Amino acid sequence: MADLARTARRAVERGAWTPRVAVLGAGAAGLCTAIQLRAAGLTRITVYEKSDGVGGTWRDNTYPGSGCDVPSHLYSFSFASKRDWTRKFAGQEEILGYFESLVDRYGLAPHLRLGTEVLAATWDDDRSCWTLVLGDGTEAEADVVVSGLGQLNRPYVPDLPGLPDFEGPVFHSARWRHDVDLAGKDVAVVGIGASAIQFVPPVAAQAARTTLFQRTANYVAPRNDREYRPWEQFVLRHLPGAQRAYRSWIYWKLEARWLLMRRGSRVGALLRRRFGAELGKVVSEDKPAAALVPDYAPGCRRVLISDDWYPTVLRPDVDIVTSGVERVVPHGVVDADGGEHHADVLVFGTGFRTTEFLAPLRIEGRGGVELSAEWADGAHAYLGLAYPGFPNLFMLYGPNTNLGHNSILFMIE
Repeated sequence: MADLARTARRAVERGAWTPRVAVLGAGAAGLCTAIQLRAAGLTRITVYEKSDGVGGTWRDNTYPGSGCDVPSHLYSFSFASKRDWTRKFAGQEEILGYFESLVDRYGLAPHLRLGTEVLAATWDDDRSCWTLVLGDGTEAEADVVVSGLGQLNRPYVPDLPGLPDFEGPVFHSARWRHDVDLAGKDVAVVGIGASAIQFVPPVAAQAARTTLFQRTANYVAPRNDREYRPWEQFVLRHLPGAQRAYRSWIYWKLEARWLLMRRGSRVGALLRRRFGAELGKVVSEDKPAAALVPDYAPGCRRVLISDDWYPTVLRPDVDIVTSGVERVVPHGVVDADGGEHHADVLVFGTGFRTTEFLAPLRIEGRGGVELSAEWADGAHAYLGLAYPGFPNLFMLYGPNTNLGHNSILFMIE
């Protein structure tokens, strides 16, 4: 096998052989991979994407208020800078536009197979290649498979008792129903995390009443979002090195957040006391401490950012339920204490199936071993990139590569 690898490497260097590379997914990781492979001189690249366009999670998450919680100028690739971001924190449309622009910018169109889902991949040890089963029933072969599927592509909706009997619209934030008018409706939101922090304020501004079912309060810091001033945009566009210096400043500012996440962190303890003191000023009978004040150290969950979260949850027409959900009824939700809350619309902000890496894709390595079986007790990989027994299979945004304090695009790159 070592001799085969050396022979293959020499063939690539001579230009006598070019490996066939299959890239799964045309989100950030897939596009990054394709661009860098082309830059390395490889040409036999196919990017398989089940949707009808590129952008991944930024194509899916079109809910009101959707945007990134990483500053714009760091939420892009260093080799593919965008100098004309309009805001400090870009919204979904601008981010999606950035990823779509990379297709023409780097000549990726011939490599894209949109509307094509890969259902399975099987390694052939005799022929040293992968066989892919596609959604249309056909097959394709590849010498190398790179997964860019990420963790935010399969929405999670809990199997709540009575959910099928709910008589109003029901949807997940990543599958937002833009045809549903929320004006004057009673809206119940189950799950309060990073997405809900963004969509709840615009929802509450329309709805007659908004009920939030929240198991755990979040640390929500100021976002301090705004449009870039004309002179700032001019400097970032035209002054050599300005954007690179700005990116570096953003990176190290975010990297310093790691100090909050270390066990026994004094900075974390100070932040916890500060949050408790400030939020204690607005705690009331209607909005008790359990609804507003986190009872855990910063870093156990992501520290979220928003400029309009607390003004929203303190509104008299917004209720926060912390006892959990017992069941769904045709016109509402019953909490664990037996209280029934009327709802015309039910929205889930319950995140994604982040621990089920590469699912539902079926991957068989050497000896017919399934990767899902290997990962039955939890996904893990060498540097988050590769797993033994599955030759020439690589992952971007793989197990244990996520982070809660900086840019995932940096990790992908």
